[in-house]
Amino acid sequence: MRYSRREFGKLAISSLPVAAAVAANPARLFAATKPNSKFNGVQIGVISYSYRQMPQHGVLDDLKYMVENGINACELETIQEEWAGAPKRPMMQRPAGPPPAAGAPRPSGPRPEMAEYNEALTKWRTTMPISKYEELRKIYADAGVWIYAFKAGLTMRMPDAEFDYVFNAAKACGANHVTMEMPDGQPELTKRIGEFGAKHKMMIGYHAHLQALPTTWDEACAQSPYNGINLDLGHYTAAGNKDQIEFVKKHHDRITSMHLKDRKSKEHGEANTPWGEGDTPLKEVLQLMKKEGYKFPATIEVEYPIPADSDSVKEVGKCLAYAKAALA
Repeated sequence: MRYSRREFGKLAISSLPVAAAVAANPARLFAATKPNSKFNGVQIGVISYSYRQMPQHGVLDDLKYMVENGINACELETIQEEWAGAPKRPMMQRPAGPPPAAGAPRPSGPRPEMAEYNEALTKWRTTMPISKYEELRKIYADAGVWIYAFKAGLTMRMPDAEFDYVFNAAKACGANHVTMEMPDGQPELTKRIGEFGAKHKMMIGYHAHLQALPTTWDEACAQSPYNGINLDLGHYTAAGNKDQIEFVKKHHDRITSMHLKDRKSKEHGEANTPWGEGDTPLKEVLQLMKKEGYKFPATIEVEYPIPADSDSVKEVGKCLAYAKAALA
């Protein structure tokens, strides 16, 4: 049960008045109108990464886009640390996702510039004032947006103080969980992270890409009740899995948040597509969340190519309209 391209286009119209109002007087709308993207009990949010192709992409820029889209909850990735004063990452790229394919050569270690960056980042993280994130939380809250997830990588090389920083920073932002890429084949790392989750009484959701299987999170979840699942429904579909509904039903109490994107199945080429054109059961899973009253947020993540006559804000608006219609 999916929407056609024509139906999807019609749904997006509902977001246009907001965009027009922002264009006419963004300052007034930003100050006067509080967004709301919770529909029939299901919290729809967005990850800041969705706005990465906008000319201005920072923690305050993205907040404006969220309000323009009418979204009141989000996951922040990278930009929150940049805003707080973190050293600049070499070749601003997204943190690594899935591991190399079997047989692919693996780097022997970090590039020299990355090693220097990691050292500088650790020093900054373990000395910066956490109150900076309390300031960010207030800025977002004043605009009507809840930061529910703080994305940051954790590795075994990091000192305990850096682990503490990640959880303390997330709490200061108002988040109820941390997200990070799934560290495949590193049970010692997920065990350590789970111990810090218990220390701080905060969940961490592990995010998998095309390596995702129904059993991918089993070991980590068995290690600690604070280890959880940041399910990406699109990646899970493209990885060849067919049990999306059953997986969510079985693990809903360990899902910290769920990324929403549409992808073709493994058999159909795995491509990222505009919502309604792929094989991901977005509508069905959203309706399941509504029916069962699941409380974890569903996070819009735009990864399909942006049309030449559009931009990231418009595409997020289309995705939000799709989700709202599915939850009507």
